[in-house]
Amino acid sequence: MSELSDLSAYELARRLRQREVSAADVAESALRRVAELDERLHAFLRVTQDLARLEAARVDERVAAGEELPAVAGIPLALKDVLTTKGVRTTAGSKILEPYVPPYDCTPWSRLESAGAVLVGKTNCDEFAMGSSNENSAYGPVRNPWNLETVPGGSSGGSAAAVAGGEAVWALGTDTGGSVRQPASLCGVVGLKPTYGRVSRYGLIAFASSLDHVGTLTRDVRDAATLLSAIAGHDPMDATSLPDPPADFTDGLDRGVRGLRVGLVEDWLSMEGVQPGVAAAVRSTVDRLDALGASVETATLPHADYALSAYYLIAPAECSSNLARFDGVRYGLRVNGEAVDVAEMNARTRSAGFGDEVKRRIMLGTYSLSAGYYDAYYGQAQKVRTLVIRDYEAAFERFDVLVAPTSPTTAFRLGERTEDPLAMYLSDIFTIPSNLSGTPAISIPCGVAPDGLPVGFQVMGPLSDEATVLRTAYALEQDLGFVAKPPLLDEIAHR
Repeated sequence: MSELSDLSAYELARRLRQREVSAADVAESALRRVAELDERLHAFLRVTQDLARLEAARVDERVAAGEELPAVAGIPLALKDVLTTKGVRTTAGSKILEPYVPPYDCTPWSRLESAGAVLVGKTNCDEFAMGSSNENSAYGPVRNPWNLETVPGGSSGGSAAAVAGGEAVWALGTDTGGSVRQPASLCGVVGLKPTYGRVSRYGLIAFASSLDHVGTLTRDVRDAATLLSAIAGHDPMDATSLPDPPADFTDGLDRGVRGLRVGLVEDWLSMEGVQPGVAAAVRSTVDRLDALGASVETATLPHADYALSAYYLIAPAECSSNLARFDGVRYGLRVNGEAVDVAEMNARTRSAGFGDEVKRRIMLGTYSLSAGYYDAYYGQAQKVRTLVIRDYEAAFERFDVLVAPTSPTTAFRLGERTEDPLAMYLSDIFTIPSNLSGTPAISIPCGVAPDGLPVGFQVMGPLSDEATVLRTAYALEQDLGFVAKPPLLDEIAHR
């Protein structure tokens, strides 16, 4: 049967305000779906049933007292397990942090908790957010609710699968090279990466600090705008936090796109490796923009072809620095064994605690930062990053938004790319440029390919202009009328 947790947060908030349902009812709906599905999906690393029920009860008390509820109050939420939660184990999908229980909350969750959000649990992810398929988790892969033999995307695959499967109404993920938008595309949900610094990174277990963004995974664009409004805003605990005050990103959603200047990144559609079904769905969606009154022309990002190479030098370099803190001394795993000194204990701990992909990126990053190679690799990659930033600046002088595919393919099969790291890295070829530039971008589902799997459509905007990105995505969503519902949910409904 259909559950309350299958509804949008906007609709649930309306029902809660009008006392048609209770927060306890909504929380139990999500927990039932987790119990029903998660043995197959493995979207969660831990489910916080007791906490969810306690938080829901508090919301119901506020309703009974006649208090006006914030938009996120009483809505079941999932958090990617790289976001720290006080008193709730946080592992970043790694064995090296298996016993770690943070003594503090990340800022996004702190803000949501204060507003009455209900935490269902912590979601599975690629280890330290390093991956494009969620197969790098030390605790096993997540499966895509559209087809259990395919990946959900990564690294926020657990959050995307949880939302697509109705285990949570919405979720937070992180996007370092596409890790919110790519799984959103593969799971048929909406994934928003805001401007760098829009959402505080305080309490985010860092992968690559200049590229990490906290983003949202929701069922529709209004929910994305609502959730962003609740977590955005300046945070003195994050030195890179933008000074902008909180804003309501739902304001102006329905303004439409008439007169908007849209640039289609045509080169990406014709690139080798783009599935015909993906290209067809994206072109059809672009036609809808034209029919809605937008002015659509071809855009170019000349240096985007080099973004992938630059990213896989910059991100590993920052990761090799950030992950040096996991030494077996201060927190997490410690492996002493036959170690004769601290250096050997460090080596044993890291060897046992880190997975293969994390080790690969640490070694690559350490090499690119080493004496004699810094200028040739890391320094050159930063120059390419500057060129990518300039490409976006030039494009946004001509266009209000850019549009393109989110991912070159639909969800691929589990194990298909695990032995070919380059093929795996190419999954993020269309999302990485927006991380290098720090610009906002969103993925919305725009149809289903001939293989029966959802296709993501990406809208990118200038720095700090989430409003236009969201407005464009909302107009398309309303016009397309596409409801991305995994067949697995129909199977459950007819039991």
